[in-house]
Amino acid sequence: MDRRLRLAPVVEVDLHRARCSAQDAMGDGPPPDDPEALAATLAEELLPQWPDEWLVLERERWDEVRLRALESLAQRLLQDGEYLAALQTALTATEIDPIRETAHRILIEIHIAEGNTACAVKRYKEYQRLLRRELAVEPSPLMTRLVQDLTSV
Repeated sequence: MDRRLRLAPVVEVDLHRARCSAQDAMGDGPPPDDPEALAATLAEELLPQWPDEWLVLERERWDEVRLRALESLAQRLLQDGEYLAALQTALTATEIDPIRETAHRILIEIHIAEGNTACAVKRYKEYQRLLRRELAVEPSPLMTRLVQDLTSV
């Protein structure tokens, strides 16, 4: 007799659903019907109040999935000209990992696409200050090239 505890097949696990939505956001299909709802789902931490040590690796896995999904979604929204949704999605990613360059780069690309040169340069300089203060490094050459033509940085 099997004495393991299991969830019934009808029980839906929100993390599984969120991972599937994240995978869809990273795919080649159409963007989600409600990108704001997806971004809100992906903003959620994995069991934030639980101190259990086994969760450390699972949180890292979830953070990586949700960051990549948010960045992918923001890029797709940018390409579709949905600037506000793209901006909010990329900002969600920067809240999860403030030093991750990809999301900051997308934010700069959104500002440039909207014609907001000053906002793009300001975002770059804020990110540059953060990196210098926290890690004593500079943004990548790829990121620097984004704003070089806008003004002398």
